[in-house]
Amino acid sequence: MKVQEFTKGLVKKNPVLVLALGLCPTLAITTRVENALGMAFSFAFVLIFSNLLISAIKGFIPKDVRIPTFIVIIASFVTIIDLFIHGYSPSLYEQLGIFLPLITVNCIILGRAEAFASKRPLGETLLDTAGMSAGFALIIVLISGIREFFGTGGIVIFGHQFLPFILSSPATGMILPPGAFLVMGILLAMLKKMGVV
Repeated sequence: MKVQEFTKGLVKKNPVLVLALGLCPTLAITTRVENALGMAFSFAFVLIFSNLLISAIKGFIPKDVRIPTFIVIIASFVTIIDLFIHGYSPSLYEQLGIFLPLITVNCIILGRAEAFASKRPLGETLLDTAGMSAGFALIIVLISGIREFFGTGGIVIFGHQFLPFILSSPATGMILPPGAFLVMGILLAMLKKMGVV
């Protein structure tokens, strides 16, 4: 197993910043760190377990129906996480809204299933999906942290204040969708300037 399979998803092939995939939940739910953590957990659960299952049964899936099979597997794990969050955190479930069930058609998950899990062994698939999940989580939590801090003046996660409300007049535009584009653009420009991507 190669460690590069994990590390590539963190920055070099980060699904959001470099591959520009999964932008819909990134733009919509990164207004608060709490939302981003919930989406990151849900995304990781679905990506890792669906791709591991696909990798394990890839030899039994007929080529003619592989994409519908992948979607059924992904949708099954999305249903599990959807019901879990709905049962244990109704407020988070409400905040994530339609973007939670839309994980089913997230192109990162289907893309990793088609391009990687359906062609590689379980060990490599685990490293790849864990790296992609970590990269996705890293970026959406970073974006949401910046947006929440500058948009509200502080960061509150599950009722606990992590950064004090020190801004006297927050830039409320940061918690609107253009704020996500602005933060993503700045992060991507910084990474390119540093030669990371």
